[in-house]
Amino acid sequence: MKIRESHLEHDRFYHIFNRGVNSKLTFLSDENFNFFLRKTKTYILPYFEIYAYCLMSNHFHFILKAKSEIDTSVNFKEVGLHSEESFFSKAISKLISSYTQSFNKVYQRSGPVFESPFKRILIDSEEYLRNLIIYIHQNPNNFHQYKFSSYLAVISNAETNIQREKVIELFGDLNNFIGCHQVNFNNVDLNKNFVKDFKL
Repeated sequence: MKIRESHLEHDRFYHIFNRGVNSKLTFLSDENFNFFLRKTKTYILPYFEIYAYCLMSNHFHFILKAKSEIDTSVNFKEVGLHSEESFFSKAISKLISSYTQSFNKVYQRSGPVFESPFKRILIDSEEYLRNLIIYIHQNPNNFHQYKFSSYLAVISNAETNIQREKVIELFGDLNNFIGCHQVNFNNVDLNKNFVKDFKL
């Protein structure tokens, strides 16, 4: 699958990721992170299930499952979405665009914040899905305490929009989920199936 060209399809898992233009910082404060997550609720939740995410200072990662049925209470035109064929991609693009407009206004700048188009890879096996969840959570060195990823949401009982039960089920149980995160997946090629205070 070509990262830059494919349409996102119903009932499929995708690794969605992007980085700042020229690898520049995209999140400069906690409020930047929080604003991005608030916009994620607006633009992503109506169309996708979120299995994992991590926001870093100059890039972000999501594992999303495109829904089989779309929330019909959401007005596509109201959020700037038109063609059914591309509304999954457009929802992600609207998230990025909305964040960029706010970021530019706050920091009195112009132009894109993230590279375009965003990157997407089809997740084609359960093993790849499990390992990618671990890899994404391990992006920050202090991932056990990092507040802008889904790791803490999965291991806690706090209210969340992450698919906590489904994620844990992928690993068998919570103890195995935690144990699997002790494995070091640094410097792994994400294109291959490899071996084993605001909350979204």
